[in-house]
Parts: sequence; C-alpha cells; structure tokens
Amino acid sequence: MAGQFEASVVIDRPVEQVFAYLADGRNDPQFSPRVQRIERVPDTPTAVGTVFRSTVKDAGMKTAREFRITEFDAPRRMRWTEVSKNLVTADGGYDLEPLSGGRTQVRIFNTLTGHGLGKLLVGLALGAARKDAPAFGQRIKAAVEAA
Repeated sequence: MAGQFEASVVIDRPVEQVFAYLADGRNDPQFSPRVQRIERVPDTPTAVGTVFRSTVKDAGMKTAREFRITEFDAPRRMRWTEVSKNLVTADGGYDLEPLSGGRTQVRIFNTLTGHGLGKLLVGLALGAARKDAPAFGQRIKAAVEAA
C-alpha cells in the first residue's frame, strides 16, 4: 500500500534563494522535528546522485534513513527516493514557482510506501503526515524566511 501527502506554501523570498535553502537537506532539522541528524554525501553541493543520511524519530522510534537525489533542476524542481530499507519509505520532491514581488510558491510532496509489516503501518503514517502537512508547509516558510 502506498499513498501521498503534500503541502503548498508561499514564501516571501526569491525562487533561487528558496531552492538553494531546500536543496541543502542539512537544513531539514530546522523545519522537520523528526530529523535528529543529517549529513550530505559527498559533502559537495547537492546534485543528482547526492545522498542524505539521517536519523529520524517517528512515533518514539529512531530509524536510519538514506535518500538519493534523482532529479535536480535548479531553481524549479528536485526529486528524491529513499534507498534505505525501512518498513515505510518515502519518495518525493519539491516544485517551486516564482511569483511576483520576489515570492515563491513551494509544493512539497511525499509518497509513502509500506514494506512487509510496514504495509500495516503506512496508513497510520500517511494519516499523520496528511494531518501535519499544512503545519509542515508553514514550518518550511518560517525556516526559509528566517535564514
């Protein structure tokens, strides 16, 4: 079983600045309280093939996550896929659209997929993610605007 959640938000910063911030996944802890630790491998500017390794905490459990950048079209589009083996994995991306006045429309989405016993858990994870999606978008907005 798989399902998607998404959030959309307008950020009061130019598209190039927003993209640069989001492309550096090491910023994720600033807007995602799940992310306990994250590193970029190799530690060079993000590009197709870059991997982000993280430790996240969901429902009180810590798991190791590894995401590979699969598409990188600055400053408009970025995609990733989870390459770690977890009960529930995520593939997703960002779509950015420049707006008038130096603002940027950002759409983030993730498709969650359950594996093995995770097929029983993915519905709960998806429900929680969908419920938090609007707040998640606002946390991204606040973090980018504060940077």
